[in-house]
Amino acid sequence: MCAAGLCRDHGMSSATPYKWRAKYDGMDGSLISEMKSMTDENRRLKRVYADVSKQIDLLKEALEKKCSGQPNAESWP
Repeated sequence: MCAAGLCRDHGMSSATPYKWRAKYDGMDGSLISEMKSMTDENRRLKRVYADVSKQIDLLKEALEKKCSGQPNAESWP
């Protein structure tokens, strides 16, 4: 059976095997596994970064609200 027939049977685009070949050609199983684990770790780190950034923004906002009623350095005698 040809690649196009297999793709059709499995509901994939006929270009998918060629994209996979271009991406993974020459890699052995351990390199593919390592690349997948690095991709997962990168995704996890991006999520952690987004969470920390949100926390920092919330803390800055809370600090601005708390300090807004207090005199600043220019208004001191």
